[in-house]
Amino acid sequence: MWFKHLHLYRLHDGPSIDAGQLETVLSEQAFRPLGSAEARRIGWTTPAGRAGVQYLHELQGQRLMTALRQERILPASVVKEEVEERTEAIETQEGRKLRRQEKQDIKEQVYEELLPRAFVRSQKTDLWWDTRRGLIAVNTSSRKRAEELLDLLRETLGSLKVTPLAAQTLPIRAMTTWLTDPGSRPSDMVMGDQVELKAKGDDGVLRAKQVDLDSDDIQRLLEHDRQASKLALGLEGRLRFVLHDDLAVKSLSFDDALVEEANQSEDGDDALVRLETDFLLMTQALGDAVDRLLDWLGGEAQSPSSVVSPDLATTTS
Repeated sequence: MWFKHLHLYRLHDGPSIDAGQLETVLSEQAFRPLGSAEARRIGWTTPAGRAGVQYLHELQGQRLMTALRQERILPASVVKEEVEERTEAIETQEGRKLRRQEKQDIKEQVYEELLPRAFVRSQKTDLWWDTRRGLIAVNTSSRKRAEELLDLLRETLGSLKVTPLAAQTLPIRAMTTWLTDPGSRPSDMVMGDQVELKAKGDDGVLRAKQVDLDSDDIQRLLEHDRQASKLALGLEGRLRFVLHDDLAVKSLSFDDALVEEANQSEDGDDALVRLETDFLLMTQALGDAVDRLLDWLGGEAQSPSSVVSPDLATTTS
């Protein structure tokens, strides 16, 4: 249940929908298996898997939803090889070179024939909706996958206005300052041992793991106009993570004491109770961490709903 990554979004003019209504609309958009001619499909599934029937778990204003995505894996190399074989056979038989459109027609035909036989890959992605803070977070390392899930939620609700969470101070600037000036670090910040440094003016990137971030080597690199685009940090006694320059939080690991607290909770070997216990403890820690992270970055950047990204804020009726 413990999230590994967070793509964070600010919810604008959040839809007024209670848990019962939300459960209903989620079930109406429930996942159904791929048809033989479909390349991909996404829909809602039960967060507890086979152990549960609920599409929504809500505790103390914290909502958990899970999407299931399936896609058929058809390697481009396989399609290309088959197209080349068919093209060569036709050209040999007819004694002429095929036109571009004819080759495209063959490619489409090959794709349609091979697709039903392609392997199917399934992937679940969790979404956390903090109704108290007006935040939505998606547990994925990919911004594209996060926005795909938001599209599904928008379709489910009818409308949804969200923007990526933004701070007053750009993360790349703040992370660079924390590295170069130890005195600027908040008292509850724990420095990790991982960093990515980008060079100004070109695409050069240096990545280092299991290093002393206060070492002379790191400081010399920073003196040569490099900036921190990723930085391993922690909130003392709660969790550790890698902060990215787009404010994504990845590689989350929770403090042993927090995990132990969850393990000691009485669940009577009930999978649903365990899921909800872990989720509540996790979101309490994550909510506090998001609040502190925004404080470290000078507060949240205030963006009126009028500037909501059209890709993320399209409404439907």
